[in-house]
Amino acid sequence: TWYTRFMYQPGTEQYEHHVRTYGPPETFGYKDFIPMFTGEHFDANEWATLFRRAGAKFAGPVAEHHDGFSMWDSKVNRWNAAKMGPKRDVVAELAESVRGQDMKFVATMHHSLNWWFFATDNEKYDCADPEYRDLYTGPHAEHDVPSPEFLGRWRTKLREVIDGYEPDLIWFDGGLSLIPDRYRRDFLAYYYNRAAEWGREVVVTYKENQLVPGSALTDLELGKMNAMTYFPWLTDTSVDAPGAWSYVTDVGYKPVERLVHNLVDRVSKNGYLLLNVGPRADGTIPQQAVECLEGMGDWLDVNGEAIYGTTPWLCAEEGPTKSGDAGGHFNEGNEVRYTANDIRFTCSGDDVYAICLGRPGDIVRMKTFAPTLKLTSAWKLPAGPFHETDIKRI
Repeated sequence: TWYTRFMYQPGTEQYEHHVRTYGPPETFGYKDFIPMFTGEHFDANEWATLFRRAGAKFAGPVAEHHDGFSMWDSKVNRWNAAKMGPKRDVVAELAESVRGQDMKFVATMHHSLNWWFFATDNEKYDCADPEYRDLYTGPHAEHDVPSPEFLGRWRTKLREVIDGYEPDLIWFDGGLSLIPDRYRRDFLAYYYNRAAEWGREVVVTYKENQLVPGSALTDLELGKMNAMTYFPWLTDTSVDAPGAWSYVTDVGYKPVERLVHNLVDRVSKNGYLLLNVGPRADGTIPQQAVECLEGMGDWLDVNGEAIYGTTPWLCAEEGPTKSGDAGGHFNEGNEVRYTANDIRFTCSGDDVYAICLGRPGDIVRMKTFAPTLKLTSAWKLPAGPFHETDIKRI
């Protein structure tokens, strides 16, 4: 997704690739990619079925990224997927399909950073052309504060999504610090009041200190808390190894083991996992990403009782393997490989679940409990090529 910004910056890898492949950005700007975004094979029902198969309880699209292109039929933004590219209201189709699979509907909003994203101070690029100000925001210096026009459109886009699609969760990327406090307050009041009218509970997420704690749910990008918290939190990561946040050719994908460990570790510490999948421009999801999601679904088919509807226990974990940092944003580079002696705990009602982050042998020794638990035929172990298992009494 950062290609969009760096394609306008000489000396970057993205700029050099762009010149070789499409020509200089003076003659082929970002807007010229839109006809290539066809989505001819996009099937919202197929996507939602896959996400449900993966064990997801909430799902949805990027409603608008930093690029200013709306994925819904916007009245305030002519640059949208219903009028250009695929010429389909992607948000509407996914809202219907996701809810049809009994999942909560999520809309992610990244458009605060649109103000900062493009090279709008360089007159040789289309970014600085007033004709395209409704996509690129119009000419301004990088450190100028957002204009009243931009702020009004920021607010109106959110209201369009809220009123048109009634999302259960609105996820914000970074950039809310660019938005004055009165606009942020106005958004929260509007969304929460609308939810009260719908008779539903909804969730808003934010990063760092960009909303007031308690007014929404804090989110960690490519990171996690390394200790149990008294408050719930969310982390966003991706099925691909570098966290590209979009489809990239020849990208590596995380093994199912690592994705399951991401989930289990977070749940044990009062966290939730939002997992990104980058589709191709034709609307298909890469097969390797499909296999990642189906692998997680296989694990949850057996062990979901220890995840869904649970809360943290008195103790989140035990075991010898430590990540070596205090947690927070962008700490996935410190991830380690866990063993069967690394255990995470969750609970539900009177039940406590001990999840080994590796396939145990006949005996599992836990310092947290006494006496030693012995695995016999009375303990259920999942089939499949996984190293993780939930120890579940049957």
